[in-house]
Amino acid sequence: MEELFTELLETIDALPPGKRFVLGIVGCPGAGKSTLAQALVESINLHSKAEIAVVVPMDGYHLSNETLTERGLLALKGIPDTFDAEGFIQLLAKLSLNEQTNVYAPKFERSTESSIVDAIVIKPEHKLCVVEGNYLLLSTRPWSEARRYLDSVWFVDVELSVLKERLQQRHESAGRTPADAEKKVFSTDLPNAEIVYANRGLADKIVRNQDMSRTS
Repeated sequence: MEELFTELLETIDALPPGKRFVLGIVGCPGAGKSTLAQALVESINLHSKAEIAVVVPMDGYHLSNETLTERGLLALKGIPDTFDAEGFIQLLAKLSLNEQTNVYAPKFERSTESSIVDAIVIKPEHKLCVVEGNYLLLSTRPWSEARRYLDSVWFVDVELSVLKERLQQRHESAGRTPADAEKKVFSTDLPNAEIVYANRGLADKIVRNQDMSRTS
């Protein structure tokens, strides 16, 4: 993992003035994308002694529970159709251009299962944007447009047994009963994982689960 960090740091250092690098971190639900993205950003900022990197999660583009209820999709929250994919693609386009103005992105609050508008500010001085999410490599439109705006994509590869355990714990921590949590894992999370894993070969790099402890 140290080699990937060093390579990323060298890439950022070599950027021309006013340019930024947009890195995609993709993987199945529960793979540890958020953990890896946050660790990378913190390490880059610490090394640079300045805030030049920021995490931009795809989860902020969850459609509201009200909208999902109207569409009959609330029970399936987390599948590709439950996101504002068009809005997310528009964000990526803005990030790649870096027109020297602030760009605002929503943040998903897991405790309330809702998104907070404009909670994340991507500033012109952010030379690295680490975009993390499940569907960055999806081949169906409009998700397929995401790849063109990502300079590199890393796939976080985790064993299925580890995913199941993490997802079960996540849902129970959010207030579900063990039975309801298990139902959510098998009805939504694992089918989503199959979709995500099918596009694994499109990633530029594979990050193994056992390597992630050496991120910082």
